[in-house]
Amino acid sequence: MQTPRLADLPPAEGGWMEIDTQAQRLRWWQGSELKHECAVSTGKAGVGQEEGSGRTPLGWHYVRAAIGDGLPEDAVFRGRRWTGEVYSAGLAAVFPERDWILTRILWLCGLERGINRGGRVDSQRRYIYLHGTPPDQPMGVAVSHGCVRLCNADLLWLFQQAPPGTPVWLH
Repeated sequence: MQTPRLADLPPAEGGWMEIDTQAQRLRWWQGSELKHECAVSTGKAGVGQEEGSGRTPLGWHYVRAAIGDGLPEDAVFRGRRWTGEVYSAGLAAVFPERDWILTRILWLCGLERGINRGGRVDSQRRYIYLHGTPPDQPMGVAVSHGCVRLCNADLLWLFQQAPPGTPVWLH
């Protein structure tokens, strides 16, 4: 994996993601050509960089790690590890307050010192992910705890397109 350089973003060729927090949309670009667009859910508390804020960070990031390849759809993650559980309505009834992280994780790392990298604004240390969510959760509405939630179909597609090192622009 090669870490992208800010001076080279957005890439003229190659895949990258744009996440529009106002529109609650993710766009997958191949260079300057739009290839895929879907609804997402970002932070209910809005946008912001500060650790513990519950807000979605802005700026240029990249996919630091892709977690969950080969696991079943709706695999349940805690601490970036599969619990061995697969999400169901019955499991949700047992744990009604759990913030479900499902199916796959694309863990983000900030590229901009003092904005989303380092100190109390470090997106990776804040555990900011793109991840799956239960099917009854709304898309296109900001309701997450700071991460970017996607429906399973979009997440599984994106997981195949976005290996570690893929640039991600949150704005």
